[in-house]
Amino acid sequence: MLCAFGIVWPLRDANWRHIAKTLGYQGGHRWSSIHESPGASSGTFQPTMVCHPMPSDLAAVQRDRSLPLLYWLALALFVAYLCIAMALPVVPVFITARLGYGNGLAGLAVGIAFASTILTRGLAGRIADTRGSRGCMVWGLLAYAAAGLACCGADWPGWPAPAAYAILLAGRLLLGLGESLATVGLIAWCFGVTGPHRSGLVFSVVGMALYAALAVGAPVGVALFGWAGFAGAMAACTAAPLLALLMVWPVGAVPVAAGARPSFWRIIGRIWEPGLALTLQGVGSAAVGAFVTLLFLSRGWPYAGLGLTCFGSAFVLVRVLAGHLPDRIGSVPVALASMAVEAAGQLLLWQAPNPSLALAGAVLTGLGCSLMFPAMGIEVVRRVPAHLRGTAAGGLAMFQDLALGATGPVTGVLADRFGYGTVFLAGGLAASLSFLVVLAIARSSRCQAV
Repeated sequence: MLCAFGIVWPLRDANWRHIAKTLGYQGGHRWSSIHESPGASSGTFQPTMVCHPMPSDLAAVQRDRSLPLLYWLALALFVAYLCIAMALPVVPVFITARLGYGNGLAGLAVGIAFASTILTRGLAGRIADTRGSRGCMVWGLLAYAAAGLACCGADWPGWPAPAAYAILLAGRLLLGLGESLATVGLIAWCFGVTGPHRSGLVFSVVGMALYAALAVGAPVGVALFGWAGFAGAMAACTAAPLLALLMVWPVGAVPVAAGARPSFWRIIGRIWEPGLALTLQGVGSAAVGAFVTLLFLSRGWPYAGLGLTCFGSAFVLVRVLAGHLPDRIGSVPVALASMAVEAAGQLLLWQAPNPSLALAGAVLTGLGCSLMFPAMGIEVVRRVPAHLRGTAAGGLAMFQDLALGATGPVTGVLADRFGYGTVFLAGGLAASLSFLVVLAIARSSRCQAV
């Protein structure tokens, strides 16, 4: 709790706001609406930013009638995302124990879903922007359910092992597509429900729903696998998104905004700076997820299982207590504080001489990681017009996916050659570089304001 106070208090204080203002970033205002400049008529995508004051009354935010709807939609995403969380621990067991394949093919089946998600983020964003965010999420939920059915079918005893594995891979590919459609569609839908001035809160709430589903779904999936087998666990993975579909069906759609539709890569060209900052931040969180337990075991320390618990608890605690801060004081002050804290946590893990300090490093890493996605989400939203926000959200999520997917293999090589401590040195350096990228974003905001 004291560690949480350590990050929340400096964010409430004027220190980080002063740093950002020194760089020219207007922390008391945010860019909430964007219009095309006269140059857009020639086919050039040139948004002009219009400054609006941020809300200053937190009680008014809490009374906002759109917030219960935001939380309801996030709850539906939590229910739907259980299909990913429940499948994650049981798919490798099914492949190795039931089909008789090795760990390599088991890893391929797990990873192919994430690869499918990365490759379809742009498609999901374009569907949300052109066909409607509600429809995008609905299609994602249906893809989730179809994936569960396919994986359930892979357990039919009559299939030879290669056929069962091929069916399972098809289901995993569908699962990755469903994740893109459901999450990007929901984020764009929530933007339409709450307005752009709540974009940081939207990213915070959606992130909490996803992490909570991972925390709850994994042990539930293992329990179902032991009780009803792989087919039973996959049947539950089919039912969860259908329940979520019933939850969101009565909620009305938001209008589809009109406007020019540049290519996905042109949008990436506008949001690459916050995307790069998020990618660098993700190195530390992925390093903790993959290697903190192995660090404890390699050094003969007790409490090896508490590293992830400390990281996750700190992450959720900051989201709950301070999820409104990016909207309230600005994305740059929050991001600067976050990366300073994460870098400190990673370097502490690198040099920790005992398990207590290592656990403190895991806590600091969780505190620092928590608000970075909402903060960079605000930066992305302010860089694109309303009719492109779904595509931009998909692009930002792709940057995070790349960090989570690439960190494990790359840092694994470092761990094999130089020991597990060097993994966290790499995480600390990446967080420090992210800090510098955020400083560049602040300078860019100053130039645009002038």
